[in-house]
Amino acid sequence: MNMLAIDTSTQILGVALMKNDIVVAEMTTNLKKDHSSRLMPVLNQLMQQADMKPEDLHKIVVAHGPGSYTGTRIGVTTAKTLAWTLDIPIIPVSSLKALGYNAAPYQGYVCPFFDARREAVFTGLYHFSAGVFSLVKEDRHIKMEEWTTELNTLQKPILFLSPDFAKHQACLNESGLARVHAPDSSHLLRPSNLLMLAETEPAVPAHEVTPNYLRVTEAEANWKKRQKEEKNNG
Repeated sequence: MNMLAIDTSTQILGVALMKNDIVVAEMTTNLKKDHSSRLMPVLNQLMQQADMKPEDLHKIVVAHGPGSYTGTRIGVTTAKTLAWTLDIPIIPVSSLKALGYNAAPYQGYVCPFFDARREAVFTGLYHFSAGVFSLVKEDRHIKMEEWTTELNTLQKPILFLSPDFAKHQACLNESGLARVHAPDSSHLLRPSNLLMLAETEPAVPAHEVTPNYLRVTEAEANWKKRQKEEKNNG
């Protein structure tokens, strides 16, 4: 199986290649630069190094969010364009699940999260069992304080993974949760994790894949607010 993995859902840009069921190339950059101008050059570079052509691919795996609106859209759009052109399916994978997969083989609850501003996070809860990384609580956009209150009901230690841990450390410290954590998990945002998870996720036609933002964009929220105000005033 030959697969391409793309993750641009955060500041980190990641591309990985699987050739004959082996991960043969992987590249990540953690730079405050536009993914749109760098993704294709990185992709082409890795394909050349692996002595592969787009026509050699059987599937494309993409991190479809949550995360950055723009970044997620770039990755998903690129994956869909390639898959449509090559007539191959896409496997969309949660960006949170890809981050949480680094906890293997931790036998317990795993909570990956990204900062979503205004004291909120994108997060979910996962668990390893018999070598399978499964979802316990659906990915969501939620205030960290509300999330820790919900997690406290489990009465179990939780492993937190996040590149944004410092932004929410105070809330976690005050939560009373029994926890372990990796303070800086930005290095764990590896596109090869998407390839590892591809076996557990369904492949879908390119036209069915959409970004999983978990919340409306600010522009959409403002538009809905204006529509409501105009309706009330009319």
